[in-house]
Amino acid sequence: MNDADVSRQIQQMVRFIRQEAEEKANEISVSAEEEFNIEKLQLVEAEKKKIRQEYERKERQVEIRKKIEYSMQLNASRIKVLQAQDDVISSMKEAASKELLSVSHHHDHVYRNLLKDLIVQCLLRLKEPSVLLRCRKEDLHLVEHVLDSAAQEYADKANVDPPEIIVDNQVYLPPGPNHHNVHDIFCSGGVVLASRDGKIVCENTLDARLDVVFRKKLPEIRKQLFGQVVA
Repeated sequence: MNDADVSRQIQQMVRFIRQEAEEKANEISVSAEEEFNIEKLQLVEAEKKKIRQEYERKERQVEIRKKIEYSMQLNASRIKVLQAQDDVISSMKEAASKELLSVSHHHDHVYRNLLKDLIVQCLLRLKEPSVLLRCRKEDLHLVEHVLDSAAQEYADKANVDPPEIIVDNQVYLPPGPNHHNVHDIFCSGGVVLASRDGKIVCENTLDARLDVVFRKKLPEIRKQLFGQVVA
């Protein structure tokens, strides 16, 4: 083999080595670019996921705040409605209380008979042989007028001897409402009876009876006025 042949073989080998090197370099470059793209995509997806999670977290917080605000507004509205209903009912009771005054202010014979019935009712509840009676000072003459008949009516109904009824001339029930001072304690009429030792008391004033009736009828009143029964 002469020098020219040797030179050609060397050139072929150089070209083959260079070609292999270029192909290997291309493979490395392509592989590196693919890995870079995959890693870049993973980083982008990770950031997207973080952004979505953060958005969802803030969205949940907004929804919770909306629910809390709605609940607070709803409760405030309910309280206003209930307060308005209570105001109406209070006005009704106040009007009914004013009407009680007409019972004791007019028609003495009607009120006198009512006082007798109230006394008999208390006697039937107490079932005591001796009781203490309190009334308004302005009702004293009416009470004294019906005392004996009330005691006898009770005795007939209970089949016992007429009880001793002691009218308290030292302590009276409060007078009727005073328009000059609405905060004063008042009594629209009626009586209070108690056992001699004071352990058993029967409050049969007009105001007490109104309270009892009003509490008993309150669900029905609410239903009639507002179309529902509120506990």
